[in-house]
Amino acid sequence: MKTPADRFPALDLARRTADPYGNHAIDEFVAGRITRRDLLRYASVIGLSLVGGGALNAPRAFAQGNASPGVPSNQTIRVAHLTPAGAVDPLTVTDAASLALLNQTGEFLIDDDGEKLVLSPALALSWKPNDKGDVWTFKLRENVKFHDGQPFTAKDVAATFDRLADPASGSAALSVLKGVLSKGGVKVVDEHTVAFHLDAPNGNFPYYVSSDNYNAVILPANYAGGYEKSFIGTGPFKFEKYQPKVGASFVRNPDYWGEKALPQRVQFSFYADQQAQLLALQGHQADVMGTFTVQGGAAILNNPEYKAIGVKSSAHRQIHMRNDNPLFKDKRVRQALALSLDRDVLVRGLFKGRAQLGNDSPFAPVFPSSDAGVAQRRIDVAKAKQLLAQAGVPNGFDVTLTTEKYMEIPDLAVVVQNAAKAIGVRINLKVESQSLYYGAGTPGKSDWLDSPLGITDYGHRGVPNVFLNAPLTSTGTWNAAHFKNPQYDQLVAQFVAAIDVASQKKISGQIQTLLLDETPIIIPFFYDQLIAMRKGVNGVRFTALAQLYFDRAVLSA
Repeated sequence: MKTPADRFPALDLARRTADPYGNHAIDEFVAGRITRRDLLRYASVIGLSLVGGGALNAPRAFAQGNASPGVPSNQTIRVAHLTPAGAVDPLTVTDAASLALLNQTGEFLIDDDGEKLVLSPALALSWKPNDKGDVWTFKLRENVKFHDGQPFTAKDVAATFDRLADPASGSAALSVLKGVLSKGGVKVVDEHTVAFHLDAPNGNFPYYVSSDNYNAVILPANYAGGYEKSFIGTGPFKFEKYQPKVGASFVRNPDYWGEKALPQRVQFSFYADQQAQLLALQGHQADVMGTFTVQGGAAILNNPEYKAIGVKSSAHRQIHMRNDNPLFKDKRVRQALALSLDRDVLVRGLFKGRAQLGNDSPFAPVFPSSDAGVAQRRIDVAKAKQLLAQAGVPNGFDVTLTTEKYMEIPDLAVVVQNAAKAIGVRINLKVESQSLYYGAGTPGKSDWLDSPLGITDYGHRGVPNVFLNAPLTSTGTWNAAHFKNPQYDQLVAQFVAAIDVASQKKISGQIQTLLLDETPIIIPFFYDQLIAMRKGVNGVRFTALAQLYFDRAVLSA
């Protein structure tokens, strides 16, 4: 029987040329402790190619792999899109509707293809860590220009990440970068080389500067705001028009560094909700719609004139319970509410099976680092009632659940309300617009962060780091549960610093077990990301983070 090294000869070359981290991952693969998929994913993180050795330097690899044949045309792709929740600004954006607009004109250092969790070069050609893992050096692509004609250089990368890492800037990316990269941590080595000097070792750092971090589109060093007036970037499309609450359009960039976009124009029209998007698609006013959900979408799923395409993801809903609120201070109460939910019914009912069970931690099944050996939490009404009695509330209590009007979340809120009723907990629902729910996004000025009980949408990430840090560490910027646990904080720090998948999985098992016991949040499922389109549309690519790519899109009769 052939060994993995026999079947994949490049492994021998990789052993000789890879850094110590790559060697360790290869040893784990040869020993049979990780899969080939995990090895390829890990090789992409450290910039190691297993197809002949060396850095990953094929431009836009994942994009080209799904490219549609054709030549540039005068076609316009029409998109029925959700209305952005607020101003479209790379520095502050957090909602899915806005982030899909960013990647029309903006590009990242690295592309994350989503489901396969493999990184591909974009504005960076290669990346590698030092021995400790606290300095990552990126080689940048040459002969790239911003849409206004300015050349793309290392100074633009340094300025972009200084802006994102600045605590005084209002950056939404601080949820990703806090404790990882500080302002001033990006050093210009030469015109096309940058070195990221991190606050601590980080084995997954390339994901932090990839499309996985949607705030990290690269802007010119002299960018001074007013993004909606220019949508400045380096991408295959450039800005044509933007009207808040109405729509946006982007046209082919004739000076793009890579393959020119096939369609001449992408036209976004904004709608208040999915039902309005569906009506636009069915009324032939649109060719594509993103953020498509099974709930309410049967007319598309069962109609051969349309197609719905999905990828598995780590996207989920977090049901937070404020641990400092008298109602939820006792973990037995939190456990009881978690035990009231029938997750299998949720997956079947809300998603028609297009989702995976959640186990009240951010470790989704798609992550190689998730420990599948941790027992799955199941519905247990009797146990839930017993826990409430032990916590001193045998007759339950009254509480308001605050959440956002977005996709299937209002329906999920009703399910939670009914499940809680079965154990004596009486929930009043307060469903708000996204702008009202998120508010200023800071404690004291946000129903999301201030409510005793809430449901929040979390988009896909290629690694669990952000999910582990921002909503759950003691100083996390998205800590709606007000959860503070020093043991948890220490385990997360160990996980983040771990370089190889085997070490990450060992620590993740401990984190999963701790969160099941403490239950600061409930994560009942991880849903597939879906988009819908007319049958004649081809070449549209999308990620589990809801980013949409139209540069290879074509319309057939």
